[in-house]
Amino acid sequence: MSLLRQQGSTATAPPSAVPARGLRTPVAGRRPGGLSARTRHKGMGLLLVSPFLLLFLAFLVAPLCYAFWLSLRTSTLVGGDHFSWFANYQQTFTDPQFLSGVRRVVVFGVVQIPLMLGLALLGALIIDEVTSRLAKVFRMTLFMPYAVPAVIGALMWGFLYSPTFGPVNSISNSLGLGKVDLLSHGLMLTSLGNIVTWQWTGYNMIVLYAALQGLPREVYEAAKLDGAGQLQTALRIKVPMISSALVLTLMFTLIGTLQFFTEPRVLEKTASSVITPDYTPNLYAYNLAFQYSEFNYSAAISFSLGAVVFIGSYIFLFATRKRSGLK
Repeated sequence: MSLLRQQGSTATAPPSAVPARGLRTPVAGRRPGGLSARTRHKGMGLLLVSPFLLLFLAFLVAPLCYAFWLSLRTSTLVGGDHFSWFANYQQTFTDPQFLSGVRRVVVFGVVQIPLMLGLALLGALIIDEVTSRLAKVFRMTLFMPYAVPAVIGALMWGFLYSPTFGPVNSISNSLGLGKVDLLSHGLMLTSLGNIVTWQWTGYNMIVLYAALQGLPREVYEAAKLDGAGQLQTALRIKVPMISSALVLTLMFTLIGTLQFFTEPRVLEKTASSVITPDYTPNLYAYNLAFQYSEFNYSAAISFSLGAVVFIGSYIFLFATRKRSGLK
């Protein structure tokens, strides 16, 4: 009897309880016969990013690969074009012209970078403390030189520095100080440092000011209640709390200094006896490629300079990671 009851219950079971063969239960988020929502979202994201990826590959990755391929080859009139592996790189790090340019840039950075960042930090602290309209005018005034293209700024300062018709010499003569040649051997690095400081101080000031604006104001109120003055608050609270922004601005400034090119290139014709073709590493690589047609060696110098910048930046970040909080 129990067997008949089981058979009868099975026979009277509703059709919906028995799954049909060959049919799959639809998955949530998936259209019948289509892709899942996650796959569609990934495809849409790749479709939107593809124009940038194409431009990135065409105008950055492909030229870099071709330049690296050139740096591994040597082309001469006698021996022709042949694969020389890393012979160009070995020549680069024993080239006195390249090494003298690196030393000149390092000396330039040791003096100019602390001065520029010190002025930027001072300006950021001042406009962070002042809340009147004068602070906005001061902020915009210091930021305006960054909006001027570097070539135009260098041309303007080249006119001001000119020993023949520049206004600096006219003012110096009118004051009885005599002729001041700001494009001479002894003053060229100082003149270039003034151009770079004029152009980039406002930019770094805005970065540091933005970091100061993100600090909690309760800390300032607590320091004021403890009897701390404005100078103590600035040196002991504000500056340590924006150390990560200081490290980033310093790192970007180091990278830009090692790639120093625009200002010496513009002033090269004005002071050709001072700014030689190997004055900076970037200028040396440019002149080798476009004046002497040594594309292979120029590519090797460019990649060597890139390696120096990368290693120097990594060492700097590694040495300051605990103090700045960057990882």
